[in-house]
Amino acid sequence: MTFAPGSTVFAPGDTVVRREIINGEIWLGYSSICVHDDGNLLVTYLPTGSPFGFPDGEFPAGEHPWRTAGLTAWSGHGLLALHWADVEHAIFVFWRGGNREFTGWYFNLQDAPRRTPLGFDTLDHELDLVWPAGAETYSWKDVDAFAATGAARYPGRVAAIQAEGDRIAGLLDEGSRWWDESWATWEPDPAWGPRPLPAGWDAVPFANR
Repeated sequence: MTFAPGSTVFAPGDTVVRREIINGEIWLGYSSICVHDDGNLLVTYLPTGSPFGFPDGEFPAGEHPWRTAGLTAWSGHGLLALHWADVEHAIFVFWRGGNREFTGWYFNLQDAPRRTPLGFDTLDHELDLVWPAGAETYSWKDVDAFAATGAARYPGRVAAIQAEGDRIAGLLDEGSRWWDESWATWEPDPAWGPRPLPAGWDAVPFANR
């Protein structure tokens, strides 16, 4: 499956704006960098220090937790993210320490990406699975938080989100690997630094989920 004809496909090094849309409002935005895009798999990199954008809104389910926590930019090593067309999760890749040690695979449940002229729209689903490097198996993350916030943040979708997590768990239990594990050793272009959000990033029309 690929993105619809006419959708924006990005070249390596392009700025890709990721926005989170919650219940008809833009919740969060930040600029990342295109690493790879073939119309199906979009890989982006979020450099350390990349600023977050938090538009004002009604947000009946609450403001974005990063805004509530006072976070203004990405910290730590940069984040590599693998997104597939029509797939309700992304795989995040993290590193730590001066030697940039790979820490494991992070299965981030979220809306399948909806392309925009500037990047794509999605919504984090809170519930995740994490497989640390060297561990025998994965573990679930934020189960209690998802139970507490799911009905308000994702009305009518809680069961489907849980089902996607269960599907990922089943694939992992079977030994399936649907991503290229060589991403663990990927390194960013040294020239890639934080990118500001472009003017008007929050004015680009979006589709509600």
